[in-house]
Amino acid sequence: MKRLDYFQNHTPENASYTFRKLQLPDENHINLYGVRGSGKSALVVDYLQDMDYETLLYIDCEDPNLSFAPLSAAEIQTYVEENGIELLVLDHYEACSLETLPLAERRIIVSRRSLDLPGFSQVELFPLDYEEFLAFERGSSQTSSFNHFLKLGTLPLMSQYSYRSTAELKTFLRSSFDKQEIALLIVLATYQTHHLTVRQLYTAAKGRFKVSKDWIYRTIKAFQREGILYFIDDVYQKGGKKLILFDFVLAKYLASGQPFITQFDTMIALALIKHHRAFKTLGIHGYVTEHGELIIPAPFESEESIWKKSHNKFSLYKKYGIQKVTIVTVANSYRYDIEKISFEALPFYEWSILNEEE
Repeated sequence: MKRLDYFQNHTPENASYTFRKLQLPDENHINLYGVRGSGKSALVVDYLQDMDYETLLYIDCEDPNLSFAPLSAAEIQTYVEENGIELLVLDHYEACSLETLPLAERRIIVSRRSLDLPGFSQVELFPLDYEEFLAFERGSSQTSSFNHFLKLGTLPLMSQYSYRSTAELKTFLRSSFDKQEIALLIVLATYQTHHLTVRQLYTAAKGRFKVSKDWIYRTIKAFQREGILYFIDDVYQKGGKKLILFDFVLAKYLASGQPFITQFDTMIALALIKHHRAFKTLGIHGYVTEHGELIIPAPFESEESIWKKSHNKFSLYKKYGIQKVTIVTVANSYRYDIEKISFEALPFYEWSILNEEE
């Protein structure tokens, strides 16, 4: 029981914390889940600051003190009952390897993916969206903030820097993924925004490092469940889905030759995912929502260039029932109509906020 005394007497505190839009619900049991590096632990620790530490037990299942002598569910259960624990928190739950889940009046389980636990509220935390990133910026100008977002990405650990720190990205990778997973991430980053199948990814991976087909399929499926990797369905072309990794700066770090349009395209896809917008790709022509809105990444193209392309692709837009076209840019704003379809260009920072409100 001394180990559990240690955990109860050493509830962690955040050195600093920036407000996140997600707030934990006032439910008895919560499963907070999300991709590695999204800030789950910091969110929970901040939530616990107003709790009575006498009736709180926070266990970090990745604590090195548990490396060679893991806790058992029975040991935790006995401690909860004998010490009047009302709130039990199990962080990095996958590392606990408990045979059963201990009982308590309230429980918060923190994991990488949803555990689908009966009686639990399932709450997902994404890495930062642009609005949350602005909170970390603390008063910078819109232009400066957007430039920082491009350099730093969506991982909360990167937001404290004014420049892209490759050392921090390297540390994050080595602490969060094993060597085999990092090798796979490099392959995935190489194909960021490409349309392809898992079979094609396996072929690309085995040409670079020693790996089994079973491991590739199993790991890609696990990455999808966690939110490291997304495959976006396509309404236009058959065979293969569009690949999106969870952080555009990390993907660029892993595949340094990646063009800016790939980064910008990924930013738009991730914004749609984080704001829970249902969408698919329309081939290479953009993202189409369930309401018939086509969203086109066009960071630097002029109004004249887009206008010409709009006319050339107009029959395609009509074929797929497009009712509105939104062109997401870096800084340009304009609008025009072609027959009954409206076209509007907005800078990313403005579109992202409007997209959230919808």
